[in-house]
Amino acid sequence: MPIYITENGAAFDDYIDPNGHVLDFNRVSYLQEHISAVHDAIDAGVNVQGYFVWSLLDNFEWAFGYSRRFGIVWVDFPTGARLPKESFRWYREAIASNTVQYARSPGGH
Repeated sequence: MPIYITENGAAFDDYIDPNGHVLDFNRVSYLQEHISAVHDAIDAGVNVQGYFVWSLLDNFEWAFGYSRRFGIVWVDFPTGARLPKESFRWYREAIASNTVQYARSPGGH
């Protein structure tokens, strides 16, 4: 039976740093661990057919409203402006290479 992993993600207190970047290394670590586990499951013979990160964009969540951010793209809620986060860059590379790269954050996380 095929398995699809949907809406896999986590909320963190993301912010734009003084250089205009969202360095969400907690989310990168979360995705690294979960996607690595998916690769392990596939290697063990599990019929995983899809994986979908939650979520592409920061959005309104029933439990948190706009206070917690789930997306790999930052959204300025008043203006709608969007900014790819570090997790976006990491996920793009993971998809393109079909590998899980482990990069350490500047803080060693």
